[in-house]
Parts: sequence; structure tokens; C-alpha cells
Amino acid sequence: MEIPAYVQILIWGFGLAALLGAIIHKTNFCTMGSVSDLVNMGDTSRLRAWLLAITTAMLGVLIMEGMDVVDLGMTMPPYRSSNFDWLRYILGGTMFGIGMTLGSGCINKTLIRIGGGNLKSLLVLFVGGIMAYLMTMTDFYHYGFHIWINPTAIELSNFDIESQQLSAILAGIVGVADSGLFHYAVGGTVVAALLFWIFKSRAFRGNRDTLIGGLSVGLLVVAAWYLTGGPLGQEAIDEVSFMDEPPRGVGVMSFTFVNPMGETLNFLAHPTELTLFTFGVSILLGAIFGSFVYAVVTRRFRFEWFSSWKDFFRHLVGGILMGTGGVLAMGCTIGQGVTGLSTMAVGSALAFGSFIFGSALTMKIEYYRLIYEERATFIAALLSTLADMRLLPEAARRLEHT
Repeated sequence: MEIPAYVQILIWGFGLAALLGAIIHKTNFCTMGSVSDLVNMGDTSRLRAWLLAITTAMLGVLIMEGMDVVDLGMTMPPYRSSNFDWLRYILGGTMFGIGMTLGSGCINKTLIRIGGGNLKSLLVLFVGGIMAYLMTMTDFYHYGFHIWINPTAIELSNFDIESQQLSAILAGIVGVADSGLFHYAVGGTVVAALLFWIFKSRAFRGNRDTLIGGLSVGLLVVAAWYLTGGPLGQEAIDEVSFMDEPPRGVGVMSFTFVNPMGETLNFLAHPTELTLFTFGVSILLGAIFGSFVYAVVTRRFRFEWFSSWKDFFRHLVGGILMGTGGVLAMGCTIGQGVTGLSTMAVGSALAFGSFIFGSALTMKIEYYRLIYEERATFIAALLSTLADMRLLPEAARRLEHT
């Protein structure tokens, strides 16, 4: 009996995600950790690993598109959409960045921690999944956000710009056709500039784990694009188009973990409805499984629970913000911060910057609260943090910089 193409994609997706989970557990690839290292120690090594993952994925996409292997014009989510929802990217990305700091890591790191026995992360996943479900499968998003955010969106087609892809926007600005040659010239320039900065650091070049982590995450994102957008993926799309009750979520996509949180809860609530077992569910479970296997084999599996009620509520709020903000931003630090950026979508770059801003903002505020204790009100810490970030003048500072 021949296995349907869409089922093969689920199986391969699980395997790729399991490999992702094991590699991230091994190399400690962590997007929140990269921000923490930068803010607290001025160390850019893990940030360079994140950028290496982005650059690797971007180069892989350029090569596949140049060979006409995949078409990323219509993806799930629509990274290159002509509807440039800038406020959604910024607000959602900032919320997510705050949430991942409170929740001890982004969604991807949450999955890795669960595989290693961290029960705190299980709460984050559950709460984040509830919020993702509400945002994507109920009217919560429409009434809570869409009715006031959507009017701020910019429809790029009104300016004769086909998409929010960087080359398309630059072509519209300078008044040239966004030809294949122009697209690859822009993409090649971005890749070359990023690689130059990444490998300029001798410390980074000498760190095996950061190199492996960055390269592996980028290559696995490319592999997932090929899996869902290549020959097997097109066969699956054609296959389900003739079904009376087609499985959900069949299309061109790669690694992202926000919407899959909601999809996984939905499937677990209706386990007999196999059409609800999507590619997102497959990769989410695969990442946990891969991390679990690695933790058991290396004897790193350890149960971990909350140290206090404060710790509990901190992770609870983190899960709420990640689930809500991640859907708003249309992806997480992997979904937008690597997968989305591999398509060179400007919205993904906005989300990426907002993840970093939200996380850094939270870390700096917590630092001031820790150092000054009772004297540091939240407002004083916030104003001082914004002064540190040069978003407010020094006159707004309420706490001495330490």
C-alpha cells in the first residue's frame, strides 16, 4: 500500500524536527540566550549563531529558487504578502520578546526544555497553546486586535509593489523591475554582508557548538521548505485538493511553532480526527521527542518544577504573551526569526528586531529592579532602561546607570 504524500511529509517533518530538537539541546542554540549574552555580557557569539542560521536558510532559499525547485510566493503563513501589517509585527514581536524572557525561553526552547524534563516549560506550552488556539480558531483575534490593527496595514500593491520581499520593495523604491537578477543580487549582497560580520569574530569561529547550531538550524529550515514545497510537497497539495475532507494545514511551509501550539491542543482534544494532525503538530512533537532522546542518552534528563509562586506566575504570563504575541507577529523566533527571514520578507525583519527589543527591554528592567530593590519602581526602571537604549533622553533617567 502506497503511503499518501501528505502522510510522508508528516513523517519526514517529525524526523527533521527530532533532529532539530537534539541538535539544539546539544549546542544550546537559544535565541533568548543570545539576547541575554548581548545585554548582560556584551557577548555576541550566540547572536552570531542565530544570524548564521538565518543566513544559511536565506542562502538555501536563494539556491532553491534559482534552480526553480520551490516557489515561496504562497506560503503558510504568507511571509511575502503584499499586505504589510507593520504594527502587527512590531506589537506582536515585542510582546513575544517580553514573554520569552518571562517564560525562560522562546517556544522552540520551551519544547527543548520539555524534552529535558522541565515541567515549568510544560505550563508555558499549555498556556501559550490556549492563547494560540483563541487567536487562530475563535473570534478573539478579530475583536481584540484585527478591528484596530488592520486599518494601519499598508497594501503595497497600491504602490505597484508586488510583495514585502526586500528586493520587491527596493525595486519599487528605485523604479526598476524586480527581475530574477535583481532579486539574487539583493539576496547575495545581504548574505555576503551577514557572513562577513558573523565570521569576523575569532571567538565565534573557534566555538564548535555555536557553528554547528547555527548551520544546522538554517539547513533544517531549508530542508523543511524543500519537503513541503518541492516535488513531494506539490504532490501532497494536488493529492488533498481532490479530497472531500482534506487534512488541514497542507501547503508550503517550514519550521514555526506558534500556530502549531494551538493546533496540537486542538488535535489532543479530538484525537480521533486525524485530519487535525497537521505538519505543525508533527514538528512540535518531533522537537520534543528529539530533545527527550538526547537528554536520556546523555543522562541530562532532569525534572524541574517552580521554585515559588512568583516563578509560577512569571512563566504563566510568559506563556500568555508568547501565544498572543507570536500569532500577532505571525511567528516565533524560529518561525519569523529564521524561516520568515529566509524569504527576505521585511515584515519578518521587523518581527526579528521586535523580539530582540522586547527581550532586552525586559532584561534591563529586571536588572534595575534587582540592583536597586525597593528604590526601583517599575516606572523608574522602565525610564532608565529606555534611556539606556537611547529611546529617551538622559534627563528621563531615574536610576543611575551601573
